[in-house]
Amino acid sequence: MENSRSGILLETGTNEVEIMEFTIDGNYYGINVAKVREILVSAPVRYMPHAHPAVEGIFKPRDQVITVVDLPRYLNDREEEKHEKDLFIVTNFNKMFIAFRVHTVVGINCISWRDIQKPDNTISNGSDGVATGIAQIGDKLISILDFEKIVADIAPETTIQISEIEAMGKRGKSETPIWVAEDSILLTQMIRQALTKAGYVNLKTFPNGAELWDALQPLRGRTDLESQVSVVITDLEMPQMDGHRLTKLIKDDKELRSIPVIIFSSLITEEMRRKGKLIGADEQLSKPEIGHLVNVIDQLLEDRRASEEEF
Repeated sequence: MENSRSGILLETGTNEVEIMEFTIDGNYYGINVAKVREILVSAPVRYMPHAHPAVEGIFKPRDQVITVVDLPRYLNDREEEKHEKDLFIVTNFNKMFIAFRVHTVVGINCISWRDIQKPDNTISNGSDGVATGIAQIGDKLISILDFEKIVADIAPETTIQISEIEAMGKRGKSETPIWVAEDSILLTQMIRQALTKAGYVNLKTFPNGAELWDALQPLRGRTDLESQVSVVITDLEMPQMDGHRLTKLIKDDKELRSIPVIIFSSLITEEMRRKGKLIGADEQLSKPEIGHLVNVIDQLLEDRRASEEEF
């Protein structure tokens, strides 16, 4: 049992990621292997009327009906010829199975998040961009696509819903400082809007774990640490430093480990949950459950106040 635990620890918090490299029209793109369930040869797809133009339809490889997204059509904003040798990358994130049509799959590379750069606005077009990072593998530049953003564009109802917060009724304002590490500009805006609607108006956002970690350093030794940051919410996939690495650094630090850390990610599987628990995450939630996130923040803060009152 101890050997199994050590193996998982070696894989967690190392700030590395496995990227599956694929091509569309000769351009190189990447997806986190943790999102990929299987690769299939493209198959006939049943057309679904009134769907988004990039949605080809559905197919049923076994016992499950899966939506197929024409990724070349989405990226190039035009209809493209489909080929028999096209492949389907079947993914699982945000508790959904979706297949993405691509032209070829090149292979898998293990790289450090430090080597993945955030594209600037001239490339990513701000919140409308679909590249969450740029990685160099050999002599090739790989665009790491923001698949959550792609799905949110195609089916807005599958992403964060402010209606979940509105259903909670009237809530008071809180100046409790909450820090958020999230690389997606769109999701950062959505999380900020939702938490503000829930009454948490004192928010600081960071585009990756490295910048949040750097911002924590001047707080060392301060007796008012909680008044500076009461909760950290972190995504998992981020350039420079991922959420597992950030969580591990905080929880291994004697001065900072008291800060509650919530992992809020589209990749919360049982395996990921086990990894997060081993490095000390206080809670782990799957996007886009924003109402659940607010309830967990409420509970963590209440537990912390109750603990302090005991002393």
